Amino acid sequence: MRENWVVATGALALLAAPAAANPVASFSSINYRAEGPRTAPAERYRNPVLPGFHPDPSTVRVGDDFYLVTSTFGWFPGIPVFHSRDLVNWELIGHAIDRPGMLDLTGMHAVSDGVYAPAISWHDGTFYIFNTCVRCGGNYYVTARDPAGPWSDPVWVPFAGIDPSLFFDDDGKVWVINNDLPEGGETYPGHRALWVQQIDLDRGRMFGPRTMVVDGGVDPAAKPVWAEGPHIFKKDGWYYINAAEGGTAENHSQTIWRSRSVTGPYVPGPNNPTLTQRDLPADRPNRVEATGHADLFELADGSWWATFLATRPFAGQSTLLGRETYLLPVTWRDGWPTILPPGEPVPAVADRPDLPAGKEANWRSWHADFRGPRLSPEWIQLRNPADVQWYALDRERGALQIVAGSDAASTLAKPHFLGRRMRDPVAQWTARFAFAPEAQGDFAGLMAFASEEHFFMAGIEGGKRGAYLAVRYRNGSGDPANGALVARAPLPDASEAVELRLAIDRGTADVSWRRAGGTTWQRLASDVDVEGLASIHTGLFTGVTVGPYVYSAR
Repeated sequence: MRENWVVATGALALLAAPAAANPVASFSSINYRAEGPRTAPAERYRNPVLPGFHPDPSTVRVGDDFYLVTSTFGWFPGIPVFHSRDLVNWELIGHAIDRPGMLDLTGMHAVSDGVYAPAISWHDGTFYIFNTCVRCGGNYYVTARDPAGPWSDPVWVPFAGIDPSLFFDDDGKVWVINNDLPEGGETYPGHRALWVQQIDLDRGRMFGPRTMVVDGGVDPAAKPVWAEGPHIFKKDGWYYINAAEGGTAENHSQTIWRSRSVTGPYVPGPNNPTLTQRDLPADRPNRVEATGHADLFELADGSWWATFLATRPFAGQSTLLGRETYLLPVTWRDGWPTILPPGEPVPAVADRPDLPAGKEANWRSWHADFRGPRLSPEWIQLRNPADVQWYALDRERGALQIVAGSDAASTLAKPHFLGRRMRDPVAQWTARFAFAPEAQGDFAGLMAFASEEHFFMAGIEGGKRGAYLAVRYRNGSGDPANGALVARAPLPDASEAVELRLAIDRGTADVSWRRAGGTTWQRLASDVDVEGLASIHTGLFTGVTVGPYVYSAR
């Protein structure tokens, strides 16, 4: 059979014998369906425009086209590149980090390390993405003539700090602005500064004086924290610094500064913060939190818009979706921009930009039957691909074949897991698959993964006296490597395919199953509290991804 397998990415070798020695799970379909409102009247749009784990958006306009990138941390492929013509509907056209050798994401401390806050720009026919790979190399940039790729290998630029962003000035000079420790070091926890310096992009090196342009934030007496995600743009002879402040949780905010010189001195605007939700009542409807890390840009008609990250908590600051990408118009007054006036909540529905409507992006549902030549680019995996290919498409059977891996989801190695982002607070996944465990502890099924210490999974597991259906939940480092057992049921014949349904309603999960082709679902676990998967408990940076996970206990 294996001579009919093709690699799911179309880029790696066929499954080798050592990987195929472990038991193999065969997934013939996986479906996703979300519940709740997502549509809006024709002249309006609904936020977020990129639902699910899509933090730190950076956007650039090139003529009538818009391109957007977001952070991916320890996931591969990294840095998704989206295209839109109406700012509302976005299409994934590629990834800037899509070759294993570009970044070394192996041996990471956690999935929340890696690719932080990419910034995309365009100049003279070339696209640039500047980025920091935290604990895996430092600051670098990649280039492409076509934003869909291929992107160049990273050009590493040795300078301190994170969140670099390029600014191309009218005089031909190119500058980098980024976050780093203030001159003399921090004087309180979270004390950071913003620095600018010239860069030679042909040689990949910084040169000239490095100038601190923001120390701490808008009100130094209040000891502001985490000045970060800065961008420089120029308007009407003024240089503006647009930067986040307050940390990426409930105190997140956006600030604006300006100067007549790119190196300052910069003065904070009278309207700061230009965006925040931290002072609003917690009982407001359609509550949005953690707004910030905005990128401002001008349309051809002279209007201004901003993309930014925010969260949709269901309780406190808890959300399983992570930080998502939002869109709002920008208002200018007396030379200063504002995204939202003080005390105004982020609207769930807003008026569209004055642009021709694009093809509607369907984030509400998807169906994977694995009959195509390759997997959808929406599928991502933890860290770099392994040296041995462990998943493939079986052309003969129309199935995704996954060899069981020896690394548990709790490890910092390479669990055999493929995930897609959870995009709505209420959603369900249905998988049809077959798996015959060969040892106690072997497992195959669906996993909702938030971090190495927080995941929820359901599937077929090997036991002392044969196979059974199991639900497991890991909610902290004290739980077993594959999670604590929540529920189990006997599975008399593991040779037959089963259908598994995982439903998540905000912080609660239900699991049901039936024989493949059956009509009646049997409840396996009900009302399981999975709020521990919320990003507030898992390091803030990432959201939940769900997909097939196959493990060998041997």
